[in-house]
Formats: sequence, C-alpha cells, structure tokens
Amino acid sequence: MSNYRPINAIVLAAGEGTRMRSVDPKVLHPLCGQPMVMHVLDSLAELPLERIVVVVGHGAPLVIKALRDQPASTKPVEFVEQSVRRGTGDAVGIALSNAAFDDDGEDDVIVVAGDQPLLRPETLAALATAHREQDAAATILTAVLTDPSGLGRVERDRDGKIARIIEDRDATEAQRAINEINTSIYCFRRNLLAPALRRITPANTQGEYYLTDVIEVLRSAGHKVIAVVAEDAGEALGINDRAQLAAADAVLRERINERWMRAGVSMVDPARTYIDARVEIGVETRLLPGTILQGSTVVGEACVIGPDTRIADSSLGHRVTVENSVVQSCVLGDDCLVGPFAHMRADTVLAVSARVGAFVETKNSNVGAGSKIPHLAYVGDADIGEGANIACGTITANYDGANKHRTSIGSAVHTGSNSVLIAPVSIGDGATIASGAVVTNDVPAGALAKGVPARITENFKRPTKKDAPKAPDAPQSSAP
Repeated sequence: MSNYRPINAIVLAAGEGTRMRSVDPKVLHPLCGQPMVMHVLDSLAELPLERIVVVVGHGAPLVIKALRDQPASTKPVEFVEQSVRRGTGDAVGIALSNAAFDDDGEDDVIVVAGDQPLLRPETLAALATAHREQDAAATILTAVLTDPSGLGRVERDRDGKIARIIEDRDATEAQRAINEINTSIYCFRRNLLAPALRRITPANTQGEYYLTDVIEVLRSAGHKVIAVVAEDAGEALGINDRAQLAAADAVLRERINERWMRAGVSMVDPARTYIDARVEIGVETRLLPGTILQGSTVVGEACVIGPDTRIADSSLGHRVTVENSVVQSCVLGDDCLVGPFAHMRADTVLAVSARVGAFVETKNSNVGAGSKIPHLAYVGDADIGEGANIACGTITANYDGANKHRTSIGSAVHTGSNSVLIAPVSIGDGATIASGAVVTNDVPAGALAKGVPARITENFKRPTKKDAPKAPDAPQSSAP
C-alpha cells in the first residue's frame, strides 16, 4: 500500500442479535464449523495489521472464551467491553479509549462488524488501499442493491461526493429510494476519527450514537470522505436471522469446495460435499457425495472418502478409504480401510494398513499395523497388536457397571465369532479365542481359550489355511 502508516482493526461484536431468536450471542452462531465472527477475523488476519480489537457486550464472557479457544490461525486479538450498548459510535469510542493504541493516532483503523462473515480479505485490502492513495479521512465500503430495504442509505451531493449516511428508520421517502447502501465497513484516519466521535449525538429514533454520523461530521469539517463500491454486494451484508445464516453458510461452503478442487481434490458432487473452514486435504483425494469433513480434520493424499461419511476432528494418513461411516476424534494411519457402516468414536488410533469393517464400533482403542476388525464387533478401551484378526461378533466387555477397564490383545491373535473378552484381561501374542468363548482370565501367548467360562489349552497349534486345489489339466487335443 502507498503512503504507509500503521493500520489496525476494530471488530464490533457487542450486539445481541434479537432476530436470531437465540440465547447465544449472534456472532457465535456457527458457519462452516466456526463462529461467524472468526471468518471476519480470518479475513482481517491476511492484512498487515498492527492489532485487532474486538468490542464485546452481550454474552461477553462466551464470546471471549470462544475466540480464545479457536485454533491460532488469526492474529491475537484484544478485547474491550461495551457494558451498556449505546450504539456503534459509542462502541468504537470505547475501543479507541481502552485499547493499547498509540497516543498520537498517526495510523488508520478499519472498522467492521462481527456479523459479516462473507467479507473477503481482497475487499478489505482494496478499501484500505483506496483510503491511503486518496489520503482520505474516511473511506466507506458501499454496495448497490436492487432492494435496499432496512439498510442505511448513502446520500451524495450534486458532485457525487459522499454527503451523509441515513439509517433506514430515520430516512425520508426520497432517501429510501436511494439504492446505494452503507455496508458498515470503514477505514478512518484515527487522529480524525476520535475527535469526530466526540461530536456525534444520540438524536435519532433509537437514541444511540451512530458511527455513521461521523461521516457528516468529517465532511462538514472539510475532510475528505470517499467511497469504494463493493464488486459483490452480497459479500458485505450482515447476518441478522437464521435464514440469512443458512444462505451465508452455502456461499462459504461453495468457496471452500472450489478452493480445494483447484488445489487437486476431486469431488463427485460438490453440492453434496461439506467441508469446514479448518479442514486440510491432500492432493488426489476423492470425496464422494454425502461427505462431511468437520472441525480440525486433516485428510492425507490419495484418500477416498464417502459416500455418506462424516469425519470430525480426526487425522487421516495417505491412501485411506472411509466408506459410509462416522469417524470422530480418531487417528488413521496410511492405507487404512474403514467401513462400510463403521462408527469410530473418540481416541481410536489405527496403525498402518489396519482395517475396521462393516458395523464395527470402536472407542478409545489402539489397533496395530495390519490388524483387522472386519465386521460386527465392538472394541472399546483396548490395545491390539499387529496382524490380529478380531472376528465377527467379538466384544471387549469393558464396563463392570461402574468403571471402564482395558483389554490387551497381542499381535497375531485370532478371535472366533461371538467371543467375549471381559476386561481387564490380557490375550498373549499368537493366542486363539474360540468361537463363543467368554474369556475372564488372561490367556498366555500361543494358547487356546475355549468355552464358557473359557478354559485354556497352552501351546495350541492353530489350523492353517489349506492350499487351494489345483485346476485339472486341460484335455489334450486329439486332432492330428
């Protein structure tokens, strides 16, 4: 940017948002897996800002906690509280007086609302660039709408310069006919903004201090006020109710999907593919219809996900396949296979080439490399070694009615169908659990556990797979 001066940002996030009809602060309503105000902060974070100040009010502790708990992809923010909501002008004044700004005010400040999640960083950069190139006291981002009902109008003088901003509720019929609206996104010279705020009054139907009145104050004092018209009017509009929230969610998801497709991720049906803002995906991965990737999920390269699969807050290695399943807070190593219809609950870890198959549920378990749980099993609070085969209907009975206990299953263990391992219990390497066995005691390595309760036969030689019969030799032709 030319005419470099430090630049800061103030995010207004104090409002209640009554039209949301919610007990939660409006700015915390989720869009693509994170509070809507986080999308604003993410856009601001791409600018060379000195600081970001968030003005909180309604639900202030909730807003502060939610933003501090988010992944650190944005610049650190400072918080100031508007304990009595007296309008946007008052909110900005509180931010300027309570945040750690330099006294001389030789900087610029962007002001944006926390309910404008569609705002792109490129638009904010264009606003700040125009502000500095024209050495303006204030620059407004405006938009032209076919139906501007309910929004503040931008009134211009005969020369086409900004004269004032009129709130819809305070406008005359002639002013309501104006279709250029104020988006409530500004860039100010701070040393001019602060004194202008002291000159505005609450002489309006709401009895509030409007930040918009600063424009007329600056203009009447002879300072330069300019406007930048948004290329995409919808980008700068705020979210006021749940219908607008859903519409914004759809726009953000379309942007996210397009970004990943251009980065080398395939989507069979983007309209039925849902990817949260914090998700990371490797190249050559293929997402089938009904795929939902949520939270802080990381998917490696050349994976196949879906159809109808939800993965939340999980890490997947390369070449992983997850089909018709739910995976929550899990870690899957390279070349793992999951599904169809598996439910992998929190803290399940699959090592390389492990498999969790049809109608299997896992929870808080470690599954070793190459081990298989092919179908219809429950594995909870268990540790499984390498190359084990957990058969159909096997259950780790981890709950005694009051406490959870762990099951340890060694490498190369085979369990039979409908076997029950009653924790705490340890199964040694190479042991065999017969079909229907109920194991209540530890099983030594290489032993057989059979019956109810299971009896132990040590040094058991497990049957080996018979060689496939050879095909008969082809008859010799008798043709001469």
